[in-house]
Amino acid sequence: MKNRASSGAGPSQRQLRVGELVRHALADVLARGDLADPALTGMLITVPEVRMSPDLKIATCFVMPLGGKDAKAAVAALATNARPLRGEIARRVELKYVPELRFRVDTSFEEGARIDALLRSPDVARDLDAEEPDAEEPDASTPDHSKDDEA
Repeated sequence: MKNRASSGAGPSQRQLRVGELVRHALADVLARGDLADPALTGMLITVPEVRMSPDLKIATCFVMPLGGKDAKAAVAALATNARPLRGEIARRVELKYVPELRFRVDTSFEEGARIDALLRSPDVARDLDAEEPDAEEPDASTPDHSKDDEA
């Protein structure tokens, strides 16, 4: 039987569920300030997504400091504290194996803003307006049979 993850079908339900459990636990630890690291003190960090490897041994945590400032410094501070964070997650989430934590800057907000800007650009708006058929004009290629029905 072929593994779903290797076929490119996307993450399994189990990966999604465990990723969400780890995300909640990590967000809780960061929100409560349970880490005594001066680099993270006073820094509000959001955790929009955690992606689990197919074997659930690696958790890639996408993080972004509130306001988007010092994102690289936040990722570096989290990477430095990966071991104590992993211990906190072990206490909060019942897993057979607590995954290794890897941190990445979340760029989904920037990507969404970039796509929004592209869709609002005059060139794209012009192309979209040209593709929309006018609802009031009947299509000239299809014959109008409404007169035939009256007879």
